[in-house]
Amino acid sequence: MNRSGFHPLTDYLHDTMRTNPHSKKKRPSFSRRLHRRCAFAMISMLPDAMVPAPGPTICRTYDTANCLRGDLMRHCRFAIALGMLLIFGISHADETKKTVVPDVVSYYRDVRPIFAIHCQGCHQPARPLGGYVMTTQTGLLQKGDSGEPGVVPGQVGKSMLVKQIRPQDGKPPAMPKGKDPLAEHQVQIISRWIEQGAKDDTPPTHRLEVSQDHPPIYELPPVITALEFSPDGNLLAVSGYHEVLLHKADGSGLVARLVGLSERIQSLAFSPDGKRLAVTGGSPGRFGEIQVWDLNRGIQRLGGFTDAGMRLAAASPVPSLTVIATAGPSFPHFGDIPSGELKDFKLKLAQSVTFDTIYGVSWSPDGSKLAFGCSDNTLRAIDANTGQQVLYQGAHSDWVLDTVFSVDGQHLVSVSRDRSMKLTDVPTQRFIDNVTSITPGALKGGLLTIDRRPVTKQKFQKVPPDTPKAAPKLYDELLAAGSDGTPRLYKMHREAKRVIGDDFNKIREYPAMPGRVYAARFNADGSRFVAGSSLEGKGEARIYSVDDGKVLATLEGDLGPIYAVDFHMNGKVVAVGGFNGVVRLHDAATGKLIKEFAPAPLKANVAAKP
Repeated sequence: MNRSGFHPLTDYLHDTMRTNPHSKKKRPSFSRRLHRRCAFAMISMLPDAMVPAPGPTICRTYDTANCLRGDLMRHCRFAIALGMLLIFGISHADETKKTVVPDVVSYYRDVRPIFAIHCQGCHQPARPLGGYVMTTQTGLLQKGDSGEPGVVPGQVGKSMLVKQIRPQDGKPPAMPKGKDPLAEHQVQIISRWIEQGAKDDTPPTHRLEVSQDHPPIYELPPVITALEFSPDGNLLAVSGYHEVLLHKADGSGLVARLVGLSERIQSLAFSPDGKRLAVTGGSPGRFGEIQVWDLNRGIQRLGGFTDAGMRLAAASPVPSLTVIATAGPSFPHFGDIPSGELKDFKLKLAQSVTFDTIYGVSWSPDGSKLAFGCSDNTLRAIDANTGQQVLYQGAHSDWVLDTVFSVDGQHLVSVSRDRSMKLTDVPTQRFIDNVTSITPGALKGGLLTIDRRPVTKQKFQKVPPDTPKAAPKLYDELLAAGSDGTPRLYKMHREAKRVIGDDFNKIREYPAMPGRVYAARFNADGSRFVAGSSLEGKGEARIYSVDDGKVLATLEGDLGPIYAVDFHMNGKVVAVGGFNGVVRLHDAATGKLIKEFAPAPLKANVAAKP
């Protein structure tokens, strides 16, 4: 039996907390104080029956109850801090374990993830810089533009890849280009894999090779998560599996297939000048990716035509495609010479970001920056030319799903599953304000989509009275919608003093849609918007008047769940897509169906079935 008659731990606490009130020493040693704090923290968590009786040996002349009442909070805080230190210590130990080079290196488990994060953005079939592709083990064995094989099984010294990732002659590693060098343990993993024969242990089920030369083969139409018309009105970009499908805007034919590494495409956006296409997506639980495709040599808009019917207008910059203009109610028409497929759209940038898919890509008005949201609750922006990160903001508490820049590019707005729309200052990366109300329950569910209303005439907002020295800001309006099915229009910048619980920035609400609103987009002049929703396997799309809030049209037909919508630049046609994998083109005035088509080519034997 222990001498105190209590829990065995109590003896340790009793001795640790013992003090001599007659001691002349003014202050106990650091180790003594540390042990005493630990003792307080531990004793505060013991049941009452295990706590020693009060007396002069505990807490000097205070009794145990007073110790716990007066010092409990202070010592509990210490216990929490100590626990966090222990947790971080364990985490650091785990991290140290990860840096150990395994005795037998696996290509699939150990080597491939390194290349996926650091190398494949520039060395993939769609962007084989240096003539070298690093997405498969077979590609790693090939020669690049240097004429030397990247990997020679069993011979580390003859492998150009290793030379590129190691310092040479006192100079830093040449690769990854423009990024931090690989960690030493990563270089050792790659070297040991080559030394052990550079074997490919990729499981057969994961050997799917998709590239520009071997595009995906579809047996069923893929779910459409994103679509958008080009600014010139000639193209319609539609999400697919591992690719974006570029169609003629009237749905009369496939123009190009932009195949990349990301199996899931979550969002896409044409640059303001229409010369580039940004795409976000990734592979769930593995990596997120942003792609930028160069469309500068693609189809260009031809204007200045009358209503005198169809005319041969001019040849496209791409020799294989001719543009034919018509004055019908919808689109220009296209003629193929001979196939109409464009082979020269190039992937100019591919950047890995986080370890999950990314969402809601948007361009700054000058085309210099790209913003997007991440499932790690962060909002980010990169330089659209170099891929360098220029903004990082962690104000959200849940996934960031959509973004939009202000009309002058100085501010960035994001929406999230955390039910908020947040305003960020771009030059300083500083979080400014919640655009939406912060009152609990004001928004019932997360926000999924946002769009900025096009402005026909710029004006400045009023300066809030509590910040009289603030510079006036350009007036912007924002459309946001999400889980509660109600589209709402907001001012971007506050014009009144912030009062907790208010929703001052809200201009108006629109009639609610059934289910969740996954997408909403303005027309070119900002007078109308189209929104699409989903509820229990059914979908609906409506066209609203922005200023009076009226529903102008409901798109006809059995749409299925709608995840993507857009207005054509002429304002006469809207496109919607979603779960059934079919793009539907509707008359924007009446809601009547003009045309529907499956954007992804199906296998011949499947497509031929009735």
